[in-house]
Amino acid sequence: MCGGTRTAPSSAFLDLDLEPDELSNPSIGSVFLPLQRCGSKRRGPAPGESDRRDEKVARKDVGSSPLSENVDLISNMNVFKILSYNVWFREDLEVSRRMEALGNLIQQHSPDFICFQEVTPNIYGIFQNANWWKEYKCSMAQEAAAERPYFCLQMSRLPVKAFRCKPFTNSIMGRELCLVDIDAGKGTKLVIATSHLESPCPAPPRWDQMYSKERVAQAKESLNLLKDSPNVIFGGDMNWDDKLDGAFPLPDGWIDAWMELRPGESGWTYDTKANRMLSGNRKLQKRLDRFICSLQDFKLDSIQMVGMEAIPGLTYCKEKKVKKEFQKLELPVLPSDHYGLLLNISRS
Repeated sequence: MCGGTRTAPSSAFLDLDLEPDELSNPSIGSVFLPLQRCGSKRRGPAPGESDRRDEKVARKDVGSSPLSENVDLISNMNVFKILSYNVWFREDLEVSRRMEALGNLIQQHSPDFICFQEVTPNIYGIFQNANWWKEYKCSMAQEAAAERPYFCLQMSRLPVKAFRCKPFTNSIMGRELCLVDIDAGKGTKLVIATSHLESPCPAPPRWDQMYSKERVAQAKESLNLLKDSPNVIFGGDMNWDDKLDGAFPLPDGWIDAWMELRPGESGWTYDTKANRMLSGNRKLQKRLDRFICSLQDFKLDSIQMVGMEAIPGLTYCKEKKVKKEFQKLELPVLPSDHYGLLLNISRS
């Protein structure tokens, strides 16, 4: 997940909820082994866990999927659906079945716009062959996708003026702000942005690599770049930890959609207790994924988590070390280690 210039840790490290006094303990992260197919040999490292090159050039404007743009239809739309989903780049864990299940969610909820994180070239190819793909314009051409280990991807049913991308100057993980200008009809413009902010990455040789300072700076940089647009939805995997990072740095007029619409509810999109695919991991319950909004011509209607159900008939085995002995757990498979967020907005 870290995907930086140094070797990234196994997924076990990413499941840890570490206290400060635990960060120097070299045994942290050695308790759990990666998920694997029951009865099969353990596979190599997951995509994105290898080193990646620095990303210096912003992505060019792309509209790779032909889509007829009916301006009259858009003008008559009063409700818009935006989906944000970290799809999980673990390709050794039933990636085809997981992406099929995610596609079923897309067809079920029919979002007008989609923000993906952790898309790999292989996952991109799976999406391209899905029935729902042809209904959307895509922010990245296949040739560009093939050159990167993993990336954010935006998909739109709405008329698109331009897809843009701004790499973060302080990222060692190649993270960036992806955004698109949307014609929402009736003279209104809508900017939809997504990102995968710097990941906590405690691993040898340094166990204190939480990258909170970088993550906070990236959040502020993103909102500063978006501040001049009258209608903005910024959704994605913020990797945000309120305990470590503090409150999300919301400028005046900006709101956190979950806090606004469902105050008092935890909103954990990464939850090792509720997501049984992550059973056996160290306890980690965080609201990593968020929608941050500034809207003049629209209002928030509803927000919900999606992808919370196991895929029927599909299980995986996971080894857990208990008192120096390995135990095998047979666990269900969900579309991702994250839950997705579906936001509905309407004209005000």
